[in-house]
Amino acid sequence: MTISSRGSKKANNSSKIIPASVSPSPSRSSAPNMNSSLKIQKRKSSASLKPHEEKRGKESAGVLQFLIMVGGIYGSFLTWALLQERLTTTPYGSTTREFFKFPVFLNTVQSVFAALVGYFYLRKSDRKRTGLSSIFPRRSVILPLLLVATTSSLASPFGYASLAHIDYITFILAKSCKLLPVMFLNVTLFRKKYPMYKYFVVFAVTSGVAIFTLRATSPKKASKATNNLQRNNAWGLLLLGMNLLFDGLTNTTQDYIFQNFQPFSGPQMMCANNIISTLLTLSYLGLSPYLVRSGFGRYFGLTLSTSGGGEFAAALAFMTRHPWVWFDVLGFAACGAIGQVFIFYTLSNFSSLILVTITLTRKMLTMILSVIWFGHRLATTQWIGVGLVFGGISAEVILARRSKRSKEKVK
Repeated sequence: MTISSRGSKKANNSSKIIPASVSPSPSRSSAPNMNSSLKIQKRKSSASLKPHEEKRGKESAGVLQFLIMVGGIYGSFLTWALLQERLTTTPYGSTTREFFKFPVFLNTVQSVFAALVGYFYLRKSDRKRTGLSSIFPRRSVILPLLLVATTSSLASPFGYASLAHIDYITFILAKSCKLLPVMFLNVTLFRKKYPMYKYFVVFAVTSGVAIFTLRATSPKKASKATNNLQRNNAWGLLLLGMNLLFDGLTNTTQDYIFQNFQPFSGPQMMCANNIISTLLTLSYLGLSPYLVRSGFGRYFGLTLSTSGGGEFAAALAFMTRHPWVWFDVLGFAACGAIGQVFIFYTLSNFSSLILVTITLTRKMLTMILSVIWFGHRLATTQWIGVGLVFGGISAEVILARRSKRSKEKVK
């Protein structure tokens, strides 16, 4: 409607300019002028509408992209967490009930999957560079990457070993407060100062974990719990503390790499970290037959009776006796690798605050799913501890966002 009215106005104006003595033929003069004016108006109107259409298209694509990312993170990591709890805390077999106690083997399978998926993700996101130069752009970055791979490879065995003494929900709660080891390392090593509210957050989260741990959970199915006589909460929390310390070192070193080796990207970090981790864990598996005889391996579930030939041989023998473990191990590795892609993709396309919020809600859902799936019963005081943990983390996210906005207003 708008186009036709503009075209008619222009045609009328042009007819007024023509003298009365001249009577132009409608088929040769007026019609071409009107057609040309209509074409010009159509082009202008389409050009004016195009930016709005592009903006709407981008917004709808952004919403769809966000929903896919959230669904991918939830789907992959909720499944990953269920498989992790099953592998580390539940026995396999109907007659001879055995526990899977091979954390380094499990890490190796996961890092192999993640390295392969990370490489394809890197090739997809950056097609200009190929080969090792795309993964390790500079020699100077290899040493920090080696530190990241070492600390991440050391963190997991401590975490899995702690599950022999504490329940999985305590494990999830403690893993949710990664702010504590990061702050501890930055304050002690780098003399960094934090606002007062972060210390209150750490206090709330630590108190929540302590309150929760004081009341041991009681699973409905006793067969799914380890022998209570062998459980030692203090030792389990110490192992978990070592896990969090190595996690903090991993996160701090990753931040250092991203700040000092720009433009080092998330896909590069994922691929490089998992390649080096695979080499480190394979080296350990090769040396494990000698380590188990030294007495060091028994702290991580390696004994001469079950792991005399080393962790790799013992894990394969276990999976031969219980073939269903293959599905759990491969599913665990695949979900972890795919979940990492979704995390790095979310971080590169959305803000880190959105990723923190997604991760926080995902861990809450993981805990609830664990309670339902594995039949844990939580006392009222334990729910108070859960509320302190997630309340403290939520407060940290909100206050950090306000602080960031106030700084932007000052600028």
